[in-house]
Amino acid sequence: MRRLFIFAAGIAVLVGLVGLVLTRPKTVDQTQLNGVVPDLSRGETVFYAAGCASCHSAPNATGEEKLVLAGGRRFASDFGTFIAPNISSDPVTGIGSWSALDLANALLHGTGPEGQHYFPAFPYTSYANMSAEDVVSLHAFLGTLPAVPTQSAAHEVGFPFNIRRGLGGWKLLYLKPGWVVQGDLTDQQIQGRYLVEVLGHCAECHTPRNGLGGLKRDLWLTGAPNPSGKGRIPGLTSAQLDWSEADIAEYLKSGFTPDYDSAGGEMVEVIENTSRLTDDDRLAIAAYLKAVPASPTGSPSE
Repeated sequence: MRRLFIFAAGIAVLVGLVGLVLTRPKTVDQTQLNGVVPDLSRGETVFYAAGCASCHSAPNATGEEKLVLAGGRRFASDFGTFIAPNISSDPVTGIGSWSALDLANALLHGTGPEGQHYFPAFPYTSYANMSAEDVVSLHAFLGTLPAVPTQSAAHEVGFPFNIRRGLGGWKLLYLKPGWVVQGDLTDQQIQGRYLVEVLGHCAECHTPRNGLGGLKRDLWLTGAPNPSGKGRIPGLTSAQLDWSEADIAEYLKSGFTPDYDSAGGEMVEVIENTSRLTDDDRLAIAAYLKAVPASPTGSPSE
């Protein structure tokens, strides 16, 4: 019996050690960023394409106030309420002391400077495919924005979801770099894929999730329940959105639909961001969306 107990204890320790290794926060190799020169103009484009201000500016901020990234917006979910942190250039309360490598770790692996897992309310599962050039350029652009000495508020997440080490296991399941829509795509569609699947992280709202909060990639962009509990976020697949590519591009620029209706709700802020992209970018997004199949299972989600 004693030998059996010792054996069981040894197995438990071994399993625990393997678990600690598998769930440890991952980081970027510095060599991936070596020699990458930041481009401020590109960094500004990435800033708007990624919608940074839509989450990290203060609640109800408008105009130039949206460049003040003090955080404070609240995002309710089934796992608790997440509060956007200060990502201004303040070196104490913001991310002004972060290196480009620190930002790369956050964007590509959801790992903080102190080696902690970030909650996936920060859409690093989409940003994971971001290029080194865009990371470095975004880092440089963020450094040009105002510093704000506002302390970030703690997330309101209860047990067991507040155990950050457990996020390492979640990442093993759902943090999977790679493209969803593949095949023989045109250069324009590839450009649009990067803007939609990565920078724009459109799937974070327009794709349904499972019980653990992971995106159902087999139902890519087929629509999802609104986290607010009110209504449904529409699907964007070729079977659900019958607008022409020109219609989609115009909507992303002006907010007007082909029926002369206008964007509402959270899409207003999305349009504020996409309106700052180039016409080529908006047309690329449209071309990609027209290439997204109804869903690999054959029909859009209900």
